[in-house]
Amino acid sequence: MKNRIFIYIISLILFTNCENQSRLTEYVNPFLGTATLWEKEDLGYERKKEARTWGAETFPGATLPNAMVQVSPVTQYRSGAGYQYEDSVIYGFSHTNKGHWNLLHVPMLPVVGKVSPSDYCSPFSHENETAHPGYYQVYLIRYGVNVELTSTLRCAYHKYTYRKDDDKALLVDIRRSNNAVTEWNIEKSGEKVLTGYQAGEGKIYFYGITNYPIADVTMEKDDKHEVAIVRFVDSKGTQPLEMKIGFSFVSVENAKMNLEQEMLNKDFAQVAREADNTWEKLLSKIKVSGGTDREKNLFYSCLYNSFKWPALRSDVNFDYTDIQGNVVNNGFNYYTNPSFWDDYRNKLILLGMLSPEVTTDVIKSIIDQGEKSNGYMPTFFHGDHASTFISGSWLRGLHDFDLNRAYKLILKNATVPGEGGRRYLDEYIERGWIAEKDTVNVPTQDEYKGAVTKTVEYAYDDYAVALVAKELGDEANYKLLMKRSENYKTLFDPSTGFWRGKIDDGSWIKDFDPYYPYYQYMYREANAWNALFFAPHDPEGMIKLYPDNAAVEAKLDSLFTEPWRGYEVDNMTGFIGNYCHGNQPGHSIPYTYYFIGKQEKAQAVLDSLMGHYYDMGQDKLAYAGMDDAGEMSSWYVFNAIGLYTYSPADAEYIVTVPLFDKVTFELQGKPFTITKQGSGKKIRQITCGGKVIDGYFVSHAQLQEGKELVITVE
Repeated sequence: MKNRIFIYIISLILFTNCENQSRLTEYVNPFLGTATLWEKEDLGYERKKEARTWGAETFPGATLPNAMVQVSPVTQYRSGAGYQYEDSVIYGFSHTNKGHWNLLHVPMLPVVGKVSPSDYCSPFSHENETAHPGYYQVYLIRYGVNVELTSTLRCAYHKYTYRKDDDKALLVDIRRSNNAVTEWNIEKSGEKVLTGYQAGEGKIYFYGITNYPIADVTMEKDDKHEVAIVRFVDSKGTQPLEMKIGFSFVSVENAKMNLEQEMLNKDFAQVAREADNTWEKLLSKIKVSGGTDREKNLFYSCLYNSFKWPALRSDVNFDYTDIQGNVVNNGFNYYTNPSFWDDYRNKLILLGMLSPEVTTDVIKSIIDQGEKSNGYMPTFFHGDHASTFISGSWLRGLHDFDLNRAYKLILKNATVPGEGGRRYLDEYIERGWIAEKDTVNVPTQDEYKGAVTKTVEYAYDDYAVALVAKELGDEANYKLLMKRSENYKTLFDPSTGFWRGKIDDGSWIKDFDPYYPYYQYMYREANAWNALFFAPHDPEGMIKLYPDNAAVEAKLDSLFTEPWRGYEVDNMTGFIGNYCHGNQPGHSIPYTYYFIGKQEKAQAVLDSLMGHYYDMGQDKLAYAGMDDAGEMSSWYVFNAIGLYTYSPADAEYIVTVPLFDKVTFELQGKPFTITKQGSGKKIRQITCGGKVIDGYFVSHAQLQEGKELVITVE
């Protein structure tokens, strides 16, 4: 404990500017979301499987917002982000991370003496582990090495402090990552230079400079595995081994260029301090007052987690390798695809509000991919939510991209069946819904069409494309797509009050149990309860599918009170009744209460979720479920400040009761404030700039005026 406290104090000295009494980065806990839920009261069911359930799958390592490099510890491969808080050994420190079972390029580990290629991991203790935005530290018990990591956008800085009598060595597990490594190379390329590449979900090149001369790089293997060992000349002593590594998805030469421009002439303390300053600048765009320390810690930790993905893939000169494998340069920063099914709901809008330049470059990136992929905009899982991203960004004033090019792609997705576009689009166009197989006893994890989820989400995506059509004056397609946006009604079963699958002849699937969770039969990662009330573009029309408001209220009340039936499903954890907050499909359901005059009931649910579902478990470091590239975190951020992206394609927000008394939000360079007056869950009045708002929605344009949004509650 003393060692940990000492290291933490040193880190604060590095990170804190004297003129600032407190910094928002001090509220951030990078370990939040790294733990797994184990207990019945947290999971919502009793564990019977040996395998652990999915955690939030965040990572504690060093990174910058939307960076290429995420340098982070690996405690287990093929396990989410590679780090689980309950684990006790570290295999290495990898350089890319999404938190979703992939990446973890080029893992490295400082070692001492002779090591086995299949047995080299080191125990560690959380007592000697710390993390801060842009900085990570841990002590490796097996080797007696204190590890410190920091990073820039495209480079990692490793600092290893060995015992003075130990010869220093570095193990590079060049043949392993979370993906299948298909090609690799590592070699000494100068007295203190290490270069190479690793291919597996992209071919990443590296150029590293050490402060000790390199003796040799050897490949060592046993009957199970092969690793590279880097040894150094005259390496005993107290001076730490330091390695600055540039990365590139283009070439070793570009990796060197990235290193020279971002890190080469800086020491560790400077890089760590600049990383902290970068995060501080981003976090400072939303300042809160009031609320508890716990709420502030959760808020800024969630805001931090919201900005790790999508990840940069272009170099300092804008070179990148495109989807066809060609090196191109179009003068913008190229990014990975967002996790559209997850984060279109909120995270991509938050990204646009706080980092508009990154957002427009992400859009340019997906346009580039789409034009080189059969003319279809990239999709992800269900739906076609790049359309929502395009619409929501453009209507919020982000115009630094070619809307016509984007529209051509998303229109093709919506209207032309084909490889690369929407799956089962021919069915959807022909009859307004997608059929599911008529079968029984479907195992939870089996793959089918997810027909109900696809149908209702295609309807919403049609609406999003229609908004863009309207912007561009395409009246014919606007009318066509607005008509198709009503297709969410086609799979509503009035006899049960649920959205329900149909077979090819149009009859309802008979083996229907609204409590049974599916991976992709009828519903994607949900049961019928968590597939309720999804029509963000038409809540009033959705409500009219029921006999009256009382029927809707009864359905909602039942959702939040009917107990989970004990099903053990890895991707569904954290329940209020049958509502699952640990997966995204139901995240817009609580707001349905607004449309039947019961806003205070929605707020009771929202407060419960914010109060109990973001620091769960024994160590208070677990989310209710997966963060999914920041969606869970962004949900918290928005609701904590009193806004939510109920229909992200539209440039407006539904107003909720904020956790904080006052929020100052810097929106594209101009601040607006949110002030809460009173206490309680019922909103009595909303004003913006002194004018009373009719209803519960505030427009993005109103916020951009920089005036005060006052939420009066009782």
